[in-house]
Amino acid sequence: MARIVDLSVVIGEETLSPPSVGLRLTLTRYHRPPGFWQASKVEMLLHTGSHVDFPRHVRPEGATAAEVPLTHVCGEAVVVDLSPVGANHAITVADLAVRAPALRPGDIVLVRTDWSERQWGNFPTYYLESPYCTPEAATWLVEQGVKAVGFDCFCEYSARLPDFTSEDFVIHKILLERGVLLMQQLTNLSQLPRQRRFLFFGAFLKLAGAEGAPARFFALLEDEETPPA
Repeated sequence: MARIVDLSVVIGEETLSPPSVGLRLTLTRYHRPPGFWQASKVEMLLHTGSHVDFPRHVRPEGATAAEVPLTHVCGEAVVVDLSPVGANHAITVADLAVRAPALRPGDIVLVRTDWSERQWGNFPTYYLESPYCTPEAATWLVEQGVKAVGFDCFCEYSARLPDFTSEDFVIHKILLERGVLLMQQLTNLSQLPRQRRFLFFGAFLKLAGAEGAPARFFALLEDEETPPA
């Protein structure tokens, strides 16, 4: 029997969005008597916690969440295991080429550093000391023909700069301008098999006009598909 592995971080009223906006999530609860009945309003950046970025994030004519089919973030996935790396590690082409299984066009690639498992909720450290992707590594992934890339760390180095601009978020631009969707703030990649493909799902909210959307990432594994010790 197949089992589900949840790959999404928990978000709540202490969660901060990435430093480009730095907005804290707020939750307002409403109750209507008699008895118990609750409905809540949430205010947060669409890029808070586990989410998918779409081309509209980096160019005005880019596709939005409501225009991108789920097939772009669902299907066969592979893990690139970089779990030995530590804080502030620059992910290079060599890192990916040595650790990645043989990639096929249309693959979904999940880059594992275990940073979310260690530091999610520890703000702003999570963003400012995270391992990050180099432009050359992002370009290499595009050249392999992958359709989506997910990170369990914050992939942009520029977040730690005091006066960064949108032009400094180069990893977003390299991937999204070439039609590769970017999935951020994954976790539990340590629970996935290495060197084997598995089914991955990146279901996101179907928001018209949205450049990003919250997601519930998960993998579907057969019982024998357990990570090697």
